[in-house]
Amino acid sequence: MKAVLALADGRVFLGKAFGACGEVVGEVVFNTSMTGYQEILTDPSYCGEIVTMTYPQIGNCGVNSEDVESSRPHLSGFVVKEYCDFPSNWRSEKTLDAYLSENGVVGIQGLDTRALVRHIRDHGAQNGIISSIDLSPESLITKARQAPPLVGRDLVQEVTCKEPYQFHEGLWSLGNGYSCPEGEVRFKVVAYDFGIKRNILRHLTEAGCRVTVVPASTPAREVLAMRPDGVFLSNGPGDPEPVSYAQDNIRQLLGKVPIFGICLGHQLLALALGGKTFKLKFGHRGGNQPVLRQETSRVEITSQNHGFAVEAGSIEDRAVLTHINLNDQTIEGIEHQPLAAFSVQYHPEASPGPHDARYLFERFTALMARHQQK
Repeated sequence: MKAVLALADGRVFLGKAFGACGEVVGEVVFNTSMTGYQEILTDPSYCGEIVTMTYPQIGNCGVNSEDVESSRPHLSGFVVKEYCDFPSNWRSEKTLDAYLSENGVVGIQGLDTRALVRHIRDHGAQNGIISSIDLSPESLITKARQAPPLVGRDLVQEVTCKEPYQFHEGLWSLGNGYSCPEGEVRFKVVAYDFGIKRNILRHLTEAGCRVTVVPASTPAREVLAMRPDGVFLSNGPGDPEPVSYAQDNIRQLLGKVPIFGICLGHQLLALALGGKTFKLKFGHRGGNQPVLRQETSRVEITSQNHGFAVEAGSIEDRAVLTHINLNDQTIEGIEHQPLAAFSVQYHPEASPGPHDARYLFERFTALMARHQQK
């Protein structure tokens, strides 16, 4: 079945449909990871986006029930160069095509993803539309132009949990699956769910934390009433500016309990401290982003997924800049020692991606231990 991808600026790509049939609109972005498409599909941070994979063949590992980062895919659409319908992996349980169909994700394959990515790099991420029911380029371009932009939209409310819940699962190991840590619980952590990935929660559990996940709009007073040793600010989709309720809650928590933020949580912490954010031209998405850790002058290869960044001039007098992206010099980490708060723009829990930055979870537990002593 034929399918069309049309961008708001008029560029059109022809391909073949896979996954669910239909029509979807979203901001077209690209991810440079060579592996981990299943984790990418289920990362809530991709809500509102059509994701293009730069690796040429996708689907060759199939899909399994373990390698998911949330309960379902959250992205708007999926774009690949060549879809492999015959997976070869001992952990595979079904094909990618079947998985996308079951979850209503519209995909397109067989187009020139290299040309598409080069176009996005030159002209910026923008709205686009995938359709296997309307094949008129003119009609699709019009629809893409009429779709609401990502800027100014609160997408967190589309992915956050509805009720608080406890998370107990630990890290995965070959032959054993996910562990159930039975050691001493050293810390109570409340995690704000702005679109949280499960592997973040697994790292916190493995570090000796009893984790309570709460909806994004949970008031600070309710969090403090739980008497946590620390508060975690999760990753999530879209523009941090309209998530004003989260910024207000973070301001009320600062100085009262240690805080650790990742990705959107990093941006929200910066905003709460009085900083500003801006939209990147085409964002950072992949498992190969070099980041300089200022404290040690060591380079970490990191997993990233974001389209916004913290404005350096707005935050450098309010917090210490701890990490810098070596590709474009954007801010990748901040710390406010007097308020016991720190955050990073990238994903130390990986999944997919390298594990260079796992030490940050130990840093969070050390911060909570010092706070307990006080």
